[in-house]
Amino acid sequence: MKFISPKTDFAFKKIFGSIHSQNILISFLNAIVYDNQNIIQSLKIINPYNPGVTNSLKQTYFDVKAFLDNGSTVIIEMQVLNVEEFQKRVIYNLAKAYGNQLDSGQGYMMLQPFIALTIADFVLFENTEKMITKFRFKEETELFNYQDELTLMFVELPKFKKELSALETLSDKWIYFLSSAPNLEVIPESLEEVSEIQAALNIANKANLSNEELEELEQQEKSIRDNKGQISLARMEGREIGLEEGKEIGREEGREIGREEGIGILVKRQISRKFGEISPEVQNQIEQLSLEKLDILGDEIFDLATIVDLENWLANQQ
Repeated sequence: MKFISPKTDFAFKKIFGSIHSQNILISFLNAIVYDNQNIIQSLKIINPYNPGVTNSLKQTYFDVKAFLDNGSTVIIEMQVLNVEEFQKRVIYNLAKAYGNQLDSGQGYMMLQPFIALTIADFVLFENTEKMITKFRFKEETELFNYQDELTLMFVELPKFKKELSALETLSDKWIYFLSSAPNLEVIPESLEEVSEIQAALNIANKANLSNEELEELEQQEKSIRDNKGQISLARMEGREIGLEEGKEIGREEGREIGREEGIGILVKRQISRKFGEISPEVQNQIEQLSLEKLDILGDEIFDLATIVDLENWLANQQ
């Protein structure tokens, strides 16, 4: 047996976000969010995985959304790349999702709690060895809660060091699945005894995927490898690369340009490399962005799967 990595958007949505994934997601959330307690009995997956259109689902920065039977809504993001200002993006996405519950004229009593669960394939918090962290609003000195409406949770996969033989809890087994599925050749007995993890591994079995799904998976994995390389190179060379490249083009054209135009040139180059030729309208929208938003776009390009995602992102900046 060979298993796909649950860390790609395609695989994560297919395993946890399909119409057949309810029991899998219930087990996963009870293990991770509710500390191995059997709290959630049922849920409704919202905007589930739809074969053939996974690219179009990346219009928001979460991969799975579900309404739980305790009244809470959970949004889950699997994040492989540690892009700049990622933690701010997580807060923004949670706040936006929470606020979007209300239609015009509805009262605040209609608001229900939201949980944002982020699974990171990199270390976010170097000041703690905890692998799973949870954040809520608390009074600064006495630490009592101010409503339990918003919860931020993070799972940092690199901090998980347990071998297969040392797995004890359900959360251990789910995190091992996320981290190590591609390295397995058979379904281990300790994972097979959890029916939901066995079901997840059956979904992740490459033999059960169509040629079209395998091709999409390969494209996403290639994109992740390329983007990791671009991020590493950009960080090695420093953020001023956009200005320096822009200045070089300016010198070739016999003119001087500033930092904003230089970064704009770099961002448009990144977009062209990823999506090919872009329309004059999209180019004009990019040129109208502030320096701050150009920096943000330079980071978020790695999460935009299609030119439609880019157009939607630009439309939201108006």
